[in-house]
Amino acid sequence: MPRPLLWLALSLPGAWMLGRWGLTPDAYGYGHAIADSGDWAAWLLMATLAVTPVRLLFKRARWTSWLARRRRDLGVASFAYAAGHTAVYLWKKGSLAQVVAEMSDSYLIAGWLALALFLPLAITSNDASMRALKRKWKTLHRLVYPAAILTFLHWIWSAFDPTTAWFHAAVLAAIETARIVLQRRGRPRRR
Repeated sequence: MPRPLLWLALSLPGAWMLGRWGLTPDAYGYGHAIADSGDWAAWLLMATLAVTPVRLLFKRARWTSWLARRRRDLGVASFAYAAGHTAVYLWKKGSLAQVVAEMSDSYLIAGWLALALFLPLAITSNDASMRALKRKWKTLHRLVYPAAILTFLHWIWSAFDPTTAWFHAAVLAAIETARIVLQRRGRPRRR
């Protein structure tokens, strides 16, 4: 799939959300928009993090190389939905004073910290930044792991029914466990 087509596919859920909210604001309001944008941000984050274990598991498959080359696209799309999620929240609150008044809630602290960690990752998810930062680029992009934990804490703590959030957190834990096991299995042993 060419990159423009991938970006079109990644933008379709956002277009659907905006269209639905614009056309039927009474049926699809703030609650749906905040939930759907947050869900897509988390799902794309999980997809981004799943690339490494999938590549390690299917080393000989050609499609995994394509997936690895598009990992940054998935991550930037995840950030875009997280930014949309934040924009919907800020729009609903309507004032900086209201946002600041709620800052002590643990789920909001987790969400803001996750967004703060994702921001430099999104900004540096391009070839020019990779060339400029060299080895530091990979070190910087390891911030995705604490950001993912904070994202899922935000989801669990803010959910009316956290069962779905816990299920997704378990999927994330399985993805990360698979990554660690497969990476250790692929490393040569020291004698």
